[in-house]
Amino acid sequence: MPVDATLPEAYRADVETLWNYHDMHHPIRPCDVAIGLGSHDLGVATYTAELYHQGVIPRIVFTGANAPTTVERFPRGEAVHYREHAIELGVPADAILIEPYATNTGQNIEFTRKLLVDQGIEVRSAILVSRPYQQRRAYATAKRLWPELDVICASRPLPLDDYIAGIGDVDRVINMLVGDTQRIIEYPERGFAIPQEMPAEVEAAYRRLIEAGFTARLI
Repeated sequence: MPVDATLPEAYRADVETLWNYHDMHHPIRPCDVAIGLGSHDLGVATYTAELYHQGVIPRIVFTGANAPTTVERFPRGEAVHYREHAIELGVPADAILIEPYATNTGQNIEFTRKLLVDQGIEVRSAILVSRPYQQRRAYATAKRLWPELDVICASRPLPLDDYIAGIGDVDRVINMLVGDTQRIIEYPERGFAIPQEMPAEVEAAYRRLIEAGFTARLI
């Protein structure tokens, strides 16, 4: 049975509100490294490769093992598949490091930092490349765990409907948006991230989507 990839109009305004909130809108500028955060979204590797070819970054780290949502698509691990994809797109293999053990965003940051230290690579600035709705959480996590790092966030620049079509599953995208919004609220209290301001209209949209049943990614 085909999965629906069309955003229902009844949810559009609320989904767009969350989508826009999670985009940090950071201008792209040269940095020491791009850190591609593993997920089900191969577009992370695609866009990281584009940044390399644009000369924005000289080195890439792909980080990620597997989650239940990625093990079928990336059986050898997210970072490994991302690296292979970037090489297919013309990035030299020796410009890519992989961190294949992280299973959450905090570990993505911590394990990447250790890898770079172990390799003797000094990094002062980084572009965190993630799926679009992970930007704000990635930023908050990095500022908590690696506060001295000059961080900007980026994602493959796709309109919402095009992104949903690429993923091929609208329910999955909405559930992930809702889940990441909850983590912006909850994770600072657990010490995982710095606090982020959440406008009232964002919280209201988040609550309405929970009431509509998009709860699969809540913690």
